[in-house]
Amino acid sequence: MEIHFLGTGAGIPSKGRNVSSLALRFMTNREGDVWLFDCGESTQHQILHTNLKLWQISKIFISHMHGDHLYGLPGVLGSRSFQGGENPLTVYGPKGIHEFVTVALETSRTYLKYPLEIVEYDDGYTENDEGYKIEAALLEHVIPSFGIRITEPLQPGRLLVEKLKEIKVPPGPVYQKLKEGETVTMDDGRTLHGADFIDEAQPGRVVTICGDTRPSKKTVQLAQNSDLLIHEATFAEGMEEQAIDYFHSTTIQAAEIAKQANAKRLILNHISSRYYERSEELLESAVRVFNNTELAHDLDVFHLIKRKN
Repeated sequence: MEIHFLGTGAGIPSKGRNVSSLALRFMTNREGDVWLFDCGESTQHQILHTNLKLWQISKIFISHMHGDHLYGLPGVLGSRSFQGGENPLTVYGPKGIHEFVTVALETSRTYLKYPLEIVEYDDGYTENDEGYKIEAALLEHVIPSFGIRITEPLQPGRLLVEKLKEIKVPPGPVYQKLKEGETVTMDDGRTLHGADFIDEAQPGRVVTICGDTRPSKKTVQLAQNSDLLIHEATFAEGMEEQAIDYFHSTTIQAAEIAKQANAKRLILNHISSRYYERSEELLESAVRVFNNTELAHDLDVFHLIKRKN
């Protein structure tokens, strides 16, 4: 998986950070499929600075109905069609997203060449797409704001090459057949069953992406045992009262959420423009609480490798 941060700022665009949007790109199982999370103003322009294409986007998740998270959506939907996208697209969001999209497209007379489905989710919404489980949870913000948890299907166990070598099975096409669970008859008459040479299947990776929220038990529950948690950090350490009042989180609070959730990795996102030259300070404060923390900047790309058996 690749995570492309298209906009990492909070509230309004600044010279250093655009407003909210990030893309999750599947590198193997889904053949380059892209899921977009939030779509602030100029998202499609940010995409031009990446190797992503609008037609690759099959799902767009809008965390909440604040403008810095969805004002770029009509442009992305229209340009996707203008650029030849014909494959289906699903837009997810809270109540109101259907009306927003419909009115924007109708009043601008934007015709889409692809099938568009709009899903309004509520707390506890779940969906299964080709084995990938999608879960939505209502967090704590001024208006309904959702976090999304993506869970991969079980990953096939590795081929026990050492075991094959012990019984003198040479490398070659037979290895691939056994890995796929087939039964193979060798030239010497031996019958080998793939299931006997495949390690136990492993749980898929879990990615949790949170919209705007102040610290919440729901976030801890949603992010439990995540391989990656992407959490907002609008405020710096020492501004906890302001964060609570404005329904946002500090770097420290985001780190505490990751620690309580037993997440493996945390990326801080949604950074206020007031900290334009203080990124290192923000990161250092979070690392003291949760060591495996990183801080996103616009156009950063993070890689999430597969779990090792």
